[in-house]
Amino acid sequence: MNKNELVSAVAEKAGLSKTDASSAVDAIFDVIQVELKNGGDVRLVGFGNFSVSRREASKGRNPSTGAEVDIPARNVPKFSAGKGLKDSVN
Repeated sequence: MNKNELVSAVAEKAGLSKTDASSAVDAIFDVIQVELKNGGDVRLVGFGNFSVSRREASKGRNPSTGAEVDIPARNVPKFSAGKGLKDSVN
């Protein structure tokens, strides 16, 4: 399912116009993104948790040349599924 299909499904399920549903979906994504950027996390009980994980600097290798490459430290977004979501797909 892509974003347009998600918007259509939300519009149908909630009885909204596609424009309103698109605004709602965009707002949800924006709020999650801003909260993660500010170092927080988003916990949706029964669905899952969005958080930020710190990946430390490391050394890697260029597969074509074998040369050692420095991989810088960075923050990466992380999602862990909640019990309700896990149970619904099994």
